[in-house]
Parts: sequence; structure tokens; C-alpha cells
Amino acid sequence: MTEFTQLLNGYARFRTSAYPEQKARYDTLSKGQNPGTMVISCADSRVSPSLIFDVGPGEIFTVRNVANLVPPFDPGGGLHGVSAAVEFAVTQLEVQDILVLGHGGCGGCQASLTDHFAGNAPGEGYFIASWIALLDEARDRVLKAHDGRHDAEALLALEHEAVRVSLKNLKSFPFIQERMADGRLRLHGGHFAVAHGMLHLLRDDDTFSPVIPMAQSD
Repeated sequence: MTEFTQLLNGYARFRTSAYPEQKARYDTLSKGQNPGTMVISCADSRVSPSLIFDVGPGEIFTVRNVANLVPPFDPGGGLHGVSAAVEFAVTQLEVQDILVLGHGGCGGCQASLTDHFAGNAPGEGYFIASWIALLDEARDRVLKAHDGRHDAEALLALEHEAVRVSLKNLKSFPFIQERMADGRLRLHGGHFAVAHGMLHLLRDDDTFSPVIPMAQSD
């Protein structure tokens, strides 16, 4: 477990090493950002899009939340943090691609699958259940297909479904529909296997298959 003091030690290393080495980049970034891709991923501490895709500051616009979920378009009242981020990325930054990135061992999907939110004491549990309810229909399909089992195979199926749910909900946003129709925006689904370090992409046949890294030339 990383203590807060260790984070400050990490900052000291960044300030004395990484920052001076990349000062030109930060000078440019201080004038604004222009990422080409938005990544919507889980808040899970084991999943870092910047590390997975080996990108630096300013290269991807990232939103992280429990189970990498996007709610459907809803212009009504309420605080819509994910929707606001999507709107900003698409209409202001004009990203060309959005990737919804699920992952193995997702606690949010596990909570949905088992209808159990570990650690909730009296007076707790205000937000997780209603957020994870975005997966209710998908969870029911997965449980039916797996005879009610909560095993690793069912969890993986729901992790895949969570990606599909978010992609479907993204398509309910009018400004996304418009940009997809004229080719300015593409949507992608992915799943990162934490145990194996393997990325799978959602293909045109609606199945996930592994990405085979290409050999890097010298």
C-alpha cells in the first residue's frame, strides 16, 4: 500500500528528474491540450491507461469511474460528471476516438454480479448501488446465460457487457451520433487482463480478441 508520504517522495523524484527532462513538453501543454483520444476506464488502482498505452502527458483525455460506465444521455437536472467529460472531449477538444476500457477482476462488476457491496456499514452505501444499477439488465443476461453462477467466467462476461453498455449509452448522445455519422468520431471497446497484461479489443463481430503487439523496429 502506498502511503501519502510516498506520493510526496514520488513528486520529489518527478520534480528533480522527469519534469526537467520533459520541460519543453510541459511548456507546450501549459498553453492547452489537444489529445486525439478519450479513454473511459475504471478507477481501479491496478489499471492505468497511460501505462497500458505507454503515453505521456497531454496524449489522452481520461475519465475513470467505477466499472468504466457511461450513463445514457439525460439532459435533465443532476450532476452528470461523466456526461460532462464526454461532452467536453467531443465538442470542445474534438477527439477523434473514444475507447471504453474494461478490465479483469473488476470490483464494480463483481458487486453487480453478486448484488453485494462489501464493507457497507450502517450509514454507508449511498452511491455505489445506484451507479452499478446501470448494469442490471446486462447482469441479468449474464446470470441467465451462466445458470446463476458467480464464477470467474460469469464475471468476465459481465466485464465485457459493461463495455458494451457504455458504448451503447455513448451512442445515445446526439453530438456523438452526429460525429459518428460524418466520420469525425469512432468508438472502441477494450478489456485489459490484469493477470496477463493482455489487451483485448471488441471487434466488428461483437467478440473480444487479443491485440498482438507488432515487433518494434530499431
